Formats: sequence, structure tokens, C-alpha cells
Amino acid sequence: MSPGKQAAKNEAEAGVSMAAGVRLEAMQRRVRLSRLALWIAIAAGPVALGVAVTSSPATVEAAATGRPATVRTTAATADPAGYAQLFVGSWLRSSTRDDMSAQARLAQSMAPDIKLPEPVTGGRSAHRSVTAVRSARRAGGVWSVTVAAQSADGAVRYYAVPVAAGRTGNSFTVTGAPAVVAGPARAEVPKTPYGVRVPQGPLSSAVGEFLAAYLTGAGGVDRYLAPGVRLTAVSPAPYTAVTVQQVLAVEKAAAGGRVPADHTKVRVLARVETRDAGGRWPLAYELALTARSGRWDVAALESGTARTGNER
Repeated sequence: MSPGKQAAKNEAEAGVSMAAGVRLEAMQRRVRLSRLALWIAIAAGPVALGVAVTSSPATVEAAATGRPATVRTTAATADPAGYAQLFVGSWLRSSTRDDMSAQARLAQSMAPDIKLPEPVTGGRSAHRSVTAVRSARRAGGVWSVTVAAQSADGAVRYYAVPVAAGRTGNSFTVTGAPAVVAGPARAEVPKTPYGVRVPQGPLSSAVGEFLAAYLTGAGGVDRYLAPGVRLTAVSPAPYTAVTVQQVLAVEKAAAGGRVPADHTKVRVLARVETRDAGGRWPLAYELALTARSGRWDVAALESGTARTGNER
């Protein structure tokens, strides 16, 4: 090979090597930056670390292949219960005789193809409240929402409303006229776990004093709480007096007349009568209490959480 050709070949190979070196250096630089971001995220905290860990592989892949990283997002379809509730409320309050009213325009904007009602003048009882009570998702992004409408005279009607959701999950349209349907059936009441009667004594007294402080502001609640428990009283205090009517418990340890050994835990259901300027109000509270130094401390206010006597 002539010296000129040999020189040209050497220059070409040098150019290829240089280009490869540049690409390798660029890739290594991106990897180093990714590692630096990861260490910064570790110093910043768990949330930042999670973001860095999930984003780093996409960055390295883009550098290694030279192709843009693909980001896939999944749109969470929101429950259109509130949308259907708003539509039924405006639809019931609209009329074909006044299709330019604010309620009629709102109903038509939410359901362009749905006819407005035509109530008899003076013959319709005003609807006091409209509430969504059930949502069922069907195929194809369609929902069926059941809405309860209560009139001022106390009568209740249930309407099933078909609602279509957009692809992004944040747009809706009512696709059909409301259908009057039967209301939800009454569910069977589960057996209560509170089967132990608590007599008058330290436990019932502790419950009554705590609820009085919690609901009337008398004396503050902190002195009735277990160490480390934080609970704020209702403010402003809604009632002037609280009377304990009955206390039931899950655990048999609550039935004793004395406070048991430290760290004994019980869960109770307290039925109380509260009073204010407007009258008397029967209420019920579920509480968890712990024995400590010959007294009962409130460990939690947990209405609705107890299910069986074997929990915890």
C-alpha cells in the first residue's frame, strides 16, 4: 500500500475512534449524572429517592440506544357521581317553558340531547336535596349513577343516570334521560361485637368525663388521653351537657369493677345524650382505652372500626 493511502486509512480509523470515544464519553457522562442525581435523592429523602430510582433507567436507556425514552401514563377515571348529582339537581329544577333559565342551561350543557321536564305550575314540590348514593362502572367507559332526590315534603325518588367518561378520565357527558328506579335495599345489620355490659365504675366514668370534655370543652381532653395520644376537642363546643346512657365493650376485662393490670386494652361503645339550645341529641362513640396506674386512658376515638371481638 502506498504511503498516501496508508496515511488516509490511518486518519479514517483515527476519526472513527475519535467519534466512538466522543459517544462513549457522552454516555458515561449521562450515567455519572444519573448516579449523582440518585445520591442527591438519597440525601433528600425517601420520596425523592423513589422518583430518582424510577427515572434513572429511562435516562440510561436513552443514552445507550440514542432513542427517546417512552413514557406511558395511565389515566385514572374519576367517579362521575358528583357530575350526575349536579345534573339531576339542575334537571329537576328546570322546565321546557323556561329553557333559558340558569338551571335549564346547566342541564342542557351537561346532557345536550336530553329533554327537559315540564312540571305543572304550582304542582311540583321543591327538591330540598339531591345526593348520589351509588356508582357502577360498566364497559366502554360508561357509568350508571343512582341519585336520590328528596322533596321538601320528605318524599324521595331515586334516578339512575347513564354517564360516559372521556378517555382522559376528567370529562363526562350524560348520555340518556334519567330513569326512576327502586331505592337501594336495606342491608342486613351485622352482629355487633359489643356484647359486654359495662357497669357503673371507673371505666364508664372515664368515658363520660372524656366525652364531656370532648363535646362541651369542660376541662380539656389532654388529661384523659394515654401517653403519646393526640386528640383535639370539637371546637367550638357544640353541646352544653353530655349524659352517658349505656357503655358496652368487646372485651370481658371491661366488666370488672376495678381497673385491671397496666396495658390492658378494651374497646367500648358509649351511647350518650347531648344537649344544646336546640334540644337533646342521641349520639354514639367507639373508643379504645388502656389501663395505666389504676385508671383508664383514652387511646383512640375509633368510631366504625371495630368488627369482631378477636381483632387487635
